[in-house]
Amino acid sequence: MKLKQLADDYDVEFWARQIRICAWVAVGISLLAALRIAVAWEPGMRWWAVPMGVATLVQAAGIRLPWARIVRLRHAREALLTWFLAELAIIYLFEVVDDTGRMRYVPAVMLVVTAAATLYPPRWVIGVGVLALCGFFALVPMQPGIDASFIAGMSAMLACVVGLCALTAGSRNRLDDRRRAAERRIELLLENSSDAVLALHPAGRLQYVSPSARILFGNDQTWQADGNLGALVHPDDLARAREWLNALAAAPVGHTSRIEARLRCADDAWLYADIIGTNRIEDPALGALVLSVRDIGARRSLEQELTRQAFRDSLTGLANRALFHDRLEHAVARARRGGEHVTLLLIDLDNFKMVNDTLGHSAGDDLLTTVAERLSAQVRPSDTLARLGGDEFALLVEGVAEREAVALAERILSVVREPVQLAAREIVCTMSVGIATAAPSDGTADTEELLRDADLAMYASKRNGRDRYAVFDPAMYADVLREARVRAELERAVAEEQFFVLYQPIVDMPSGRPTGVEALVRWRHPTDGVLGPDTFIPYAEESGLIVPLGRWVLRQACEQLAQWRRDLPSARQLHMSVNLSARQFQNPHLVAEVAEAVTHSGIEPSCLVLEITETTLLTDSEAVLEALHGLRSLGVRVAVDDFGSGYSSLGYLKRFPVDILKIDRSFVQGDQEDADAATLTEAVIGIGRALRLQTVAEGVETNAQWTTLRELGCDLGQGFYFARPSEADVIARLLAGDMPSVALIEAG
Repeated sequence: MKLKQLADDYDVEFWARQIRICAWVAVGISLLAALRIAVAWEPGMRWWAVPMGVATLVQAAGIRLPWARIVRLRHAREALLTWFLAELAIIYLFEVVDDTGRMRYVPAVMLVVTAAATLYPPRWVIGVGVLALCGFFALVPMQPGIDASFIAGMSAMLACVVGLCALTAGSRNRLDDRRRAAERRIELLLENSSDAVLALHPAGRLQYVSPSARILFGNDQTWQADGNLGALVHPDDLARAREWLNALAAAPVGHTSRIEARLRCADDAWLYADIIGTNRIEDPALGALVLSVRDIGARRSLEQELTRQAFRDSLTGLANRALFHDRLEHAVARARRGGEHVTLLLIDLDNFKMVNDTLGHSAGDDLLTTVAERLSAQVRPSDTLARLGGDEFALLVEGVAEREAVALAERILSVVREPVQLAAREIVCTMSVGIATAAPSDGTADTEELLRDADLAMYASKRNGRDRYAVFDPAMYADVLREARVRAELERAVAEEQFFVLYQPIVDMPSGRPTGVEALVRWRHPTDGVLGPDTFIPYAEESGLIVPLGRWVLRQACEQLAQWRRDLPSARQLHMSVNLSARQFQNPHLVAEVAEAVTHSGIEPSCLVLEITETTLLTDSEAVLEALHGLRSLGVRVAVDDFGSGYSSLGYLKRFPVDILKIDRSFVQGDQEDADAATLTEAVIGIGRALRLQTVAEGVETNAQWTTLRELGCDLGQGFYFARPSEADVIARLLAGDMPSVALIEAG
């Protein structure tokens, strides 16, 4: 019968230890036999003491053999059974020769059976016991005069010993099987665990490595064979890991601590590991530091990605607002303690929304990425460049004077101004830059104040024409306060209806007769008198008050036209022009409000002309197109105001439903000898004629301009030469007189 394979080092150690014990038993039996021969045997037989002594020495030498290796050899343990059988044979032969010592056979073979029971399974032990009993019964006839009861008692005793040894061997095997099963369960659990478990001797030698270590470190690991943990740890982390292990070993029993370190994998790559250590040195069952190792590479990558997302802009990779504010606060704090200058540059792209609206958001993202790369090339590694959101960037620099900051702003403006290829089109991007500085001597430097100052400077550069920089000046506060005051007064003016409407005639160019009027709003300020639109319309646009103000002007103009048409026969064909701003087109109720004004006044929709600028067509073009189609469905006509002053495009004229082109005054008021101006004006009139659009010349101020425009074929005209913006009653007198020309009207 084949023995079970040794499961682990524990079984090997047990076998090696028990074999040595059995060898000592054999040495004792052999030594007693040699002494018996030397003392009690006849002189002629005492020479047997020599081979018996040699056998004793041989068995004593066997104690020193490397049994831990021998028992691992195939069939070595089965072959070792012959040793026990040889012992039985020697004892039997000895007792046969020794007439007076035959009854010593029983205790001797009991020792052999007991020794065999410590190693072999019950069947093997019973086999050895049966041979021992056979030997006993073979010796009985050689010993005359032995009482039968004595024989029965001795044989029963020997049989009981054999049975007990067999039961003990069975119990030991069952316990070993249970132990192996429990260990196997633990091994399977550890093998399928994501953690590797190591047992580290205080001297630094590895005592145990769980099977799951193969998952983390691979199969061929020299550090496992050598038991050297130092070969596993990254050189940069080794000193810190050893310090941690020493502190853990010096801690109380059961103390637990953790560390993160890089460990070597099978392919010489490095994994980030979380190591939890527990001190079990004083535990007699283990006597080691228990280390639980977990791969946290994925978690660390996720943490790094979350950190990047938390502090980096996802599109450009620059610092985001959170990281920028943190670094700005630290820089300002250093400046307050007497550190270096802190200079902040706020950078905003000019007309970025137009790029998104005309080329798409993908092109806008490409532009932002290109700008970020160009800006990054102009800054030092110690500087902080961030994208605060949208098209706004910020640059934090330390240790530079204002003159150097200005030079940096000029370089930024220059590199950003270089053409960019987007969506098969080449565009030129410009920026507005605001610069603010906190000096080291300024102990009151504040982060929010520095941001506010740079923001004021940036908006100052936009007001001054864009594509430039502005350095913060305390006088900018006055501009901000003035804007705030104007906005507050505008809110009150809208609520109290402090506005009124003037009307400027639009005349037929060949005859000079009025065919329409344009409604122009004015503000009757309580303290500053009458204010023109240039002084308050920009503020109304920014604050959104242009929406209720425009609604009021529209109603006033429609009601006035309705009154003229009721009272004056000559006004039956008169049309009313009202300006709409780009902000009004963002109002989703625009079409409904126009319809309500037309219906309430009772005028025909075709008598109302709504004027929009070219830039409005380019601002959120889809929303504008939808609103224009809605107005066209009402029957209202649409005019493009100041045509030629902005981004003139025949494509837009074909796409948008417009009826009238108003030629910008810059073309009309050119020098009479300016051939280019006349050519451009003629071209615009030709465009209108080709597209079947009515043309209106703005800013006609001289008879020569009127004559030229008539010769070029312009349909309508408007300007001081015909009439200035006038009150409604003045326009009524003009219409009632049915004058052939209004060129002499000087009302206003």
